[in-house]
Amino acid sequence: MASYIPRMNGRTPIHVIGGGLAGCEAAWQIARSGVPVIIHEMRPERSTDAHVTEHLAELVCSNSFRSDDSENNAVGLLHEEMRRAESLILQAADRHRVPAGSALAVDRAGFSEEIEGAIDAEPHIDVERHELPGLPPDEWGSVIIATGPLTSPGLATAIQSLTGEDSLAFFDAISPIVYRDSIDFSKAWYQSRYDKGSAEAGADHVRGDYINCPLDRAQYESLIAALLGADKIEFKEWEAITPYFEGCLPIEVMAERGLETLRYGPMKPVGLTDPHNGERPHAVVQLRQDNALGTIYNIVGFQTKLRYTEQRRIFTSIPGLESTRFARLGGIHRNTFINSPRLLDSELRLKSMPRLRFAGQITGVEGYVESAAVGLLAGRFAAAEAVGQDITPPPNTTALGAMLEHITRGADAGTFQPMNVNFGLFPPLEGRMKKRERRPALARRALTDLNNWLDAPLAAAE
Repeated sequence: MASYIPRMNGRTPIHVIGGGLAGCEAAWQIARSGVPVIIHEMRPERSTDAHVTEHLAELVCSNSFRSDDSENNAVGLLHEEMRRAESLILQAADRHRVPAGSALAVDRAGFSEEIEGAIDAEPHIDVERHELPGLPPDEWGSVIIATGPLTSPGLATAIQSLTGEDSLAFFDAISPIVYRDSIDFSKAWYQSRYDKGSAEAGADHVRGDYINCPLDRAQYESLIAALLGADKIEFKEWEAITPYFEGCLPIEVMAERGLETLRYGPMKPVGLTDPHNGERPHAVVQLRQDNALGTIYNIVGFQTKLRYTEQRRIFTSIPGLESTRFARLGGIHRNTFINSPRLLDSELRLKSMPRLRFAGQITGVEGYVESAAVGLLAGRFAAAEAVGQDITPPPNTTALGAMLEHITRGADAGTFQPMNVNFGLFPPLEGRMKKRERRPALARRALTDLNNWLDAPLAAAE
């Protein structure tokens, strides 16, 4: 590793550790400010348990960025805020969108290729492929650590030693993906809940963007029994005490919480009618398109730690999936994050070593969009600092600001756990209004305040 300080275009570059969504977004924001940046990505020198390619910004858990409703959903509002901030991640997501009802889901391959192409074409960005075995060297100066949930052991140990914090970790589980042409449509059908699909997507999608596989009571109870009795991955002792993130529980863990849990979760039948008999099923398994060609679909909510043989046995018992072929089976990986409320300042700098910033899931946000959003903020903060300008954090009335406020100051450091963006993080509105009017009002306030923040001139630092 070089011991000198490289200079690009007369400036000392900012270093970004990690080429995932947060790292690429941070680098993009820095480069768009005219400041040089180097991305350090350890793949393919060192692989992970979840990635299958060496591409930048590879999506490993799901192809969905969740709701794109900017008026009624906090993550949809975050999408819109990032678009207005010229986010590379949202630009690529919009260009590689696949049908998913009101959600923003993408073609994984096209999405990653788009981002890698943009990064490669940007003259202010260089990419170096190597593993960082410990903390970045002092001569690097400004650094953003955006290594995500799969931080390499050497760097994770160094961070833990530096911060003095016990490791905080949980597991993310990955849903299986199946080939569409192996689904039996004499039993399955297309429909979004309450018919909120994309009618323009084509004849097969007139009634919705999801494929539905119905289960009657006996089939549902048999599936639950199979999940409870299945052979699962055995964890090491230190892994066994690591908590799951509640928003991404393995299907078999949800089944352990009671017979009806899945019927009120990912297998809820509300808003769906089986066209083969005109009735609402007792439960339903939904599949969502996973690529632009519509050739592969992921089984929604079926993230799992079951062994591969058990996945094939149990999931092919679902009506419509008896002869299905799997493009990818489910899996599980460890996810590590720092205690951000205790360790980071309002510009995502490590209080004990301010030359280091953190971004992405390692800060304790959950979800692709949230991770990229923290990368966007870290990149803007680092770029402003590099050119000697002051930048204030976005107002906490915005989705970006509310999320930043939560992970740096708002959350209780003693009980800090990862969280998706949600309207509960926003300051309440003044005055009284009807419940259905609150979220649109919060969204309008957020976008007004975001525009003011984006338009505010940067002041030269003293």
